[in-house]
Amino acid sequence: MNQLELLWDYQTADIEVERISKEIKSSPERQKLVKYRDYLVEQQETMKRIEDEILTMQDRLEALNDAVHRIEEQIENVQSRLNEKEPESIEEVDRFINDVQRLQNNLADYEAEIARIRKDAANRDHLQHDVKIRAVRTKQDFDKLKAVYDEKYAEMSQRLKAAKAVTEEKAKAITPDYMEKYRVIKQHSFPPLARLSGDKCGGCNMALPAGVVKDVQGGKEIECETCGRLLII
Repeated sequence: MNQLELLWDYQTADIEVERISKEIKSSPERQKLVKYRDYLVEQQETMKRIEDEILTMQDRLEALNDAVHRIEEQIENVQSRLNEKEPESIEEVDRFINDVQRLQNNLADYEAEIARIRKDAANRDHLQHDVKIRAVRTKQDFDKLKAVYDEKYAEMSQRLKAAKAVTEEKAKAITPDYMEKYRVIKQHSFPPLARLSGDKCGGCNMALPAGVVKDVQGGKEIECETCGRLLII
């Protein structure tokens, strides 16, 4: 056999390698495992986001509690000043009243925000609990399916290994320049070789000029002008 015929023989074995590889990648078990994995990653990201939000809430609660404590102290100071010395004018009374009212308004705003944050934190705790439960269940399903897939994958891997061994053996009879040409064409067209079918390329089914057909029939090394495949009779 010439190099093109040997390359065609190699291609037949290479097609089998690609078929088994595709079968492994597209198996229903693998596709479902990928979905489980992606879902678990998503839940982990959700958990991290919830934890960050809860930490932010805790920091804000600490700041609010400090602010409330300061305002309570300020209100006590105003009341102490009133007890120590009665106001000497209506204007001074008004100032005391305004100060106390302002402090009480601020206190009410802080307490309302504290209540809102505590409610949001409680909701985050519930959400976190639900996410954990869903993640645990998904992980259990993932582990069960992976046990099935691993057994199936082991068998398919043996088939793939055997198919690759065949291609390696056939490649020994092919010169490096032809193997390199095969690899280059394979990057954009697979399979890289195509039979001449009448006056058409068996790869892309496009009609070939009469001169090209004649050259291929004469044993010349010709690539299809449309798909770039090596043509063989």
